[in-house]
Amino acid sequence: MTSSFAFMKQMRRHLNVPVGSTILLVLVLVALFAPMLASIDPQDIDPLARMKPASAEHVFGTDALGRDLWARTVWGARVSLIVGGLVAVLSIVIGVAIGMLAGYFRRLDSIIMRFMDGLMAIPGVLLAIALMATMRASLTTVVVAIVIPEIPRVVRLVRALVLTIREQPYVEAAVAVGTRVPAILLRHILPNLFAPVMVQATFIAASAVLTEAALSFLGVGIPPQVPTWGNMMAEGRNYISVAFHIVLYPGIFLAVTVLAINMLGDGLRDMLDPRLARKL
Repeated sequence: MTSSFAFMKQMRRHLNVPVGSTILLVLVLVALFAPMLASIDPQDIDPLARMKPASAEHVFGTDALGRDLWARTVWGARVSLIVGGLVAVLSIVIGVAIGMLAGYFRRLDSIIMRFMDGLMAIPGVLLAIALMATMRASLTTVVVAIVIPEIPRVVRLVRALVLTIREQPYVEAAVAVGTRVPAILLRHILPNLFAPVMVQATFIAASAVLTEAALSFLGVGIPPQVPTWGNMMAEGRNYISVAFHIVLYPGIFLAVTVLAINMLGDGLRDMLDPRLARKL
């Protein structure tokens, strides 16, 4: 029994990264080649083809306005992947910079962390909705609204790591020989943050994709005329009893995307954490 459980964990470790990365690569290619994969304009309305099921002409069927669901789903992949990627990059860059300052400079620690605690006290989705309500709906606004709640989580992670790393002998030796603080941060501390920060970035990307879909579904995200998975599901919820496929296909793509990102993050954690690697 124990050997079987260990074997399953070993297989999970070896399969998560290739499977997750392969699915993500396919989704990225679908998003990049959306104009070639979807010959029909996602905004084209055909009142005579409203809520049609899947067919040779419309692979995923049509929505309540007669728009091709395959074209809208493929183009929606672009929005979700762009939002997930931008939110992950911006959150990591800003969070790492602030977290390193908080962890290395004790005088700044209490000031920065109290501000971050205040941000974390507000639910992320509610904060994003409040920010969206004060700004014009656009892709940039959605990215900013999702990045702000994610930054405190990165800051807390990086701060905790820096507090441990700064006590290591090689950092103390660098301080003793008079190495400047920027050099210590960039040469000795930042490289040791790579593994946990990379894992955190994948989880942030997955959360951002879900948050963008939720905001669009609630009507406070990307403008309704832009094809996104959240907008498609929001428009199809009123016809779910007669045309379930309007919600089904964007929902499947959303679930597969989040699953692939989480699998990649889980696999990276197993690979990059030496303690987990030894246990496995």
